[in-house]
Amino acid sequence: MKILLKIRYDGAAYCGFQTQPNGITVQEVLTKAFGALMGFPCHVTGCSRTDSGVHALGFCAALEPADPSLLSTDWCKIPTEKIHRAVNVHLPEDIAVIAAAEVENEFHPRYSVVSKAYEYHIHNAPYRDPFLNKRVYHDPVRIDEAALQRMNQVTQLFVGQHDFSGFMSAGSSVEDCRRTVKSAEVRQYGERIVYRVEADGFLYNMVRIMAGSLLDVAHGRKSIEDIREALEDGKRTSAGFTAPPDGLYLCDVHYGQEIRWLCR
Repeated sequence: MKILLKIRYDGAAYCGFQTQPNGITVQEVLTKAFGALMGFPCHVTGCSRTDSGVHALGFCAALEPADPSLLSTDWCKIPTEKIHRAVNVHLPEDIAVIAAAEVENEFHPRYSVVSKAYEYHIHNAPYRDPFLNKRVYHDPVRIDEAALQRMNQVTQLFVGQHDFSGFMSAGSSVEDCRRTVKSAEVRQYGERIVYRVEADGFLYNMVRIMAGSLLDVAHGRKSIEDIREALEDGKRTSAGFTAPPDGLYLCDVHYGQEIRWLCR
């Protein structure tokens, strides 16, 4: 048995999720915390490789002992519904486990994913808000109703299966850039504008380039036809700029099976 974790984190202080030599990561912190809690080395495998500075509201990761022979034993002595309480004592305030579930040994938190949903948050106001620092992208130029409509016209271009080569950062080694976007929309909540997109997978920086494209269209730096061209010709120059990581959140992860989340 593996334990699937649902995690929230503020990514501002981390070099992304996956462990790397260049700086501290969310995976590194979680692995150390569970090792201290369980009393033996553990592996924490994430559902995605979020970039440096990116946040998560519903990130999923599988917990298992580093020694695979323990998987066939009752290795986790903590009740699943109380794992969040036990491990959060060992975690910093910007990372929290919010629920857990039991899954089969064959379950993989990344390869079992059916779809993921991201949101990009924009603070659209003439002033910057210190309480939103590193948590949203600040755009001081007003986005009016007409601009919002143009943005939503672009989101509908994204829906369906497309080759998203033009929405991937240069240098990526991915060969098949076809992804299926299930839904995409932009909504305004006062001074907050939120772009939400759900797809069966995402390329490197794909959501941030989508968000940058929407902002470029909103402000007249790109046209709707430019973005249509980016989908058709796959040229990175046809799409918009890469929006900063500050406003990006991994919100939901959906699997091809029912997950019974526990939290008490």
